[in-house]
Amino acid sequence: MTDFAHLRHKPPTTLAEPRPLVVACAPLRSNVNLSRIVRAAGCCGVARVIACGAAKVISKIARDGADQVEVEVHRTLPPVLRELRQEGYAIVALEQTTGSESLYDFRFDRRTVLVVGNERTGLTEEELRQVDRAVEIPVYGLPFSHNVATATAIAMYDYCRQFPTG
Repeated sequence: MTDFAHLRHKPPTTLAEPRPLVVACAPLRSNVNLSRIVRAAGCCGVARVIACGAAKVISKIARDGADQVEVEVHRTLPPVLRELRQEGYAIVALEQTTGSESLYDFRFDRRTVLVVGNERTGLTEEELRQVDRAVEIPVYGLPFSHNVATATAIAMYDYCRQFPTG
């Protein structure tokens, strides 16, 4: 039997540079969800989160992510997505749509913008027109989808799995 010693707060793996993944959030209903996304982004080495609307990061929830992640707040998402596409990013919606691909089979481009929608309404038609592809996380029971912060963390984790060194 292997002896495992409890190690609390193992030091993070250092990346040579932040991951080129950008997380772009449509206007969310809850700043708690945005703060959880920022915390997960920090853990994943993602340095940039874009939020829309009346977004505010709660540092007690985001913890060190609030210091590690640049959060930009914009009025709406479509103009920002158009600009990021011009900068060479692939725009990927994390959304259940008729054309969504399963996260199990999805290959991220290194320079990706992961677009996440509102907790209740998802992404608008205007926002969806800006994306190149859509990916969804399969679920096997109710409710029909994960919480937006949980889903974003799962997708960021899979991106990190595909690009482990950044």
